[in-house]
Amino acid sequence: MNRRELIKQIALLTGTAVIGGEFFLAGCKNEDKTSADFFSDKDILFFDEVAETILPKTNTPGAKDAEVGKFMVSYSADCYDELQLKTLKDGINKLNDAAGKKYGNDFMKITATQKQELLTGIDAEAKKYYEKSTGQTGKEQPPHYFTLMKQLVLLGFFTSKPGVTQVLRYNPVPGKYQGCIDYKEGETSWA
Repeated sequence: MNRRELIKQIALLTGTAVIGGEFFLAGCKNEDKTSADFFSDKDILFFDEVAETILPKTNTPGAKDAEVGKFMVSYSADCYDELQLKTLKDGINKLNDAAGKKYGNDFMKITATQKQELLTGIDAEAKKYYEKSTGQTGKEQPPHYFTLMKQLVLLGFFTSKPGVTQVLRYNPVPGKYQGCIDYKEGETSWA
């Protein structure tokens, strides 16, 4: 029995109306209207490909294993303002245009090596953009589209189950607090 049915049953059994019942029932709807309207399934696949280029699968899971594309769409739709959303959406076209100019094809159709080279160049461009925009005063500049993508990839991957449990050191039930633990070279970070 789900929450909606339980609330209806309680109202029927007690013979009273639940105050704010519509608010309760509205909370039961699990629709992400913003992300469904703003980003398509094709965009999710695109974000997965960008994420996998940034964090490829090696002896540890890659970004596609963590379904980072879905996270990027959901998180941006829920947490970004209109300008950031537009910048992120426009970034898809800009990345495809850059791939077309450099390699003669869309980002999804170029090789993994070409994707890596392209994103490395765009990352350098994003850093220059940031340096230039932080020196200006007055009107706030929107972030570079690749900066938004890269931040979402890292956040999505390192908060996902594969990222936390298979890449970072994970201790689901921590013991006593140890404020200072010696670092051994080559160790992974803690989750």
